[in-house]
Amino acid sequence: MPTTDELQQLLRGVSLRVTRPRVAVLTAVYAHPHSDTDSIIGAVRNELPEVSHQAVYDSLHTLTAAGLVRRIQPLGSVARYESRVGDNHHHAVCRSCGAIADVDCAVGHAPCLTAGDDRGFVIDEAEVIYWGLCADCSSTRST
Repeated sequence: MPTTDELQQLLRGVSLRVTRPRVAVLTAVYAHPHSDTDSIIGAVRNELPEVSHQAVYDSLHTLTAAGLVRRIQPLGSVARYESRVGDNHHHAVCRSCGAIADVDCAVGHAPCLTAGDDRGFVIDEAEVIYWGLCADCSSTRST
């Protein structure tokens, strides 16, 4: 988890003004990966009780556009946010409880790494979502 000074440097590094809501939102996203907006608002309000919903939404939008936060939205789920950016990782989503976990990109001859026909696109990222049951839900079902 980065310090407040490190988060401020991240903001400055992408030419964003350092504001209390932005730092608080970044802190919440780092502390609670794959959280939805309501969870992030709750975490931010623990630090800044007076912050508005709109300030959190605006901060999330700005941080996502600047590449400091990644927005994911698995099918049937609300948008979620994570701080792991700059790599091509994927996600595993539990069909039962909705838990989300990071999955490093497959290696070797995986279809997610090279498109069979790129249709002229210069592909720099693949988004793959693995669906199944998390360890907790899987063990609950087998008992």
